[in-house]
Amino acid sequence: MSAATSYPREKIKILLLEGIHPAAEARFSGAGYTVEMVRDALSPEELAKRISGVHLLGIRSKTCVTAEVLEAAKSLLAVGCFCIGTDQVDLEHAALKGVPVFNAPFSNTRSVAELVMAEIIMLARKAGDRSMSMHAGEWKKSAAGSYEVRSKTVGIVGYGHIGPQVGLLAEALGMRVLYYDTSKQLPLGNAKQVDSLDELLTNSDFVTLHVPDTPQTRMMMDKDRIARMKKGSYLLNLSRGRVVDIKALREALDSEHLAGCAVDVFPEEPELKVSAFQSELCGAPNTILTPHIGGSTVEAQQNIGLEVADSLLSYTEIGTSNGAVNFPQVELPVVHEDGHRVLNIHRNVPGVLSSINQIIAQKDVNIMSQYLSTHAEVGYLIMDVSRELSHLVKQEIEALDESIKTRLLY
Repeated sequence: MSAATSYPREKIKILLLEGIHPAAEARFSGAGYTVEMVRDALSPEELAKRISGVHLLGIRSKTCVTAEVLEAAKSLLAVGCFCIGTDQVDLEHAALKGVPVFNAPFSNTRSVAELVMAEIIMLARKAGDRSMSMHAGEWKKSAAGSYEVRSKTVGIVGYGHIGPQVGLLAEALGMRVLYYDTSKQLPLGNAKQVDSLDELLTNSDFVTLHVPDTPQTRMMMDKDRIARMKKGSYLLNLSRGRVVDIKALREALDSEHLAGCAVDVFPEEPELKVSAFQSELCGAPNTILTPHIGGSTVEAQQNIGLEVADSLLSYTEIGTSNGAVNFPQVELPVVHEDGHRVLNIHRNVPGVLSSINQIIAQKDVNIMSQYLSTHAEVGYLIMDVSRELSHLVKQEIEALDESIKTRLLY
């Protein structure tokens, strides 16, 4: 934007929680904004008290942005989830309040995929148990139950961002790759899509889960599905904690139906970074437990910080909503030097565009460009108009019953 802007940077309040990587703060500061950094997560009650006056909110996976928080956020323009998942935000309510939610679906895919492959090899060699024995002062040198991963089959459940990366790395180790997804996905390398989850479970030596937390995926790996896995196979979950029935998994390990597992996410996780931890999987044989660190590498956190910060800046300064998970997605050029940009978020009902065009026609306003996109119950209209009447146009559009939020950029 030019020096004289509709949103002076010094008046924009940015709140980043949960120790988001300093790269994000540097990006905002470099653009002229002031940022408040909070190391820990906030409860919904605490956040509701602090969010008044906040324009941009950055969170990770521990902070829940509930409907009550959104109602208290009178100035909120957008939320940035500095992670992959967005289930900690009430996405529907945010959309109805005119608040797009951005995340970083690609930035930590390599980090997660590398950990998956490392754990596959560790499980195949029982290296975790051997390491624990060594720490206990025991020397247990044996090849019993230890295998190469070459020629084995890895089954990938969910072939979105991380799944294809796992497949390519597995192929480089000489593994066969199967994958199952609810929609048709283009395979990378020699991966083969199967028609059903059961087909994948019965034909895989290693099953790795990469699905979101939805009503359809919760407890998808229950007692029956775990029983359908090959005897002596391994289960890895680096997706969401509620996807696997932990009790059923422990029973399958104790009965030796499964030869091992690796779990990075849990149905209930401690709030603090350093906390006591309990799980039915503690002490299970050939079981690798990690504290939700699949994407926790320096490279991934830096990339996430930059990616989400850039999305928030683009939306604030230009109106671009590409990457929003709950909102119409529009890619926009910079604001025209000779015009002002009207951004209108409205309820997606018939007649809104007609009412707005009537306002434009009555005022005889010159439209330089116009964009409209809809998503579920929300519509997003962007118009670059001549400067002379832009403020009046913005006021009249804002007054429409269907309008949720209207901004003016220049």
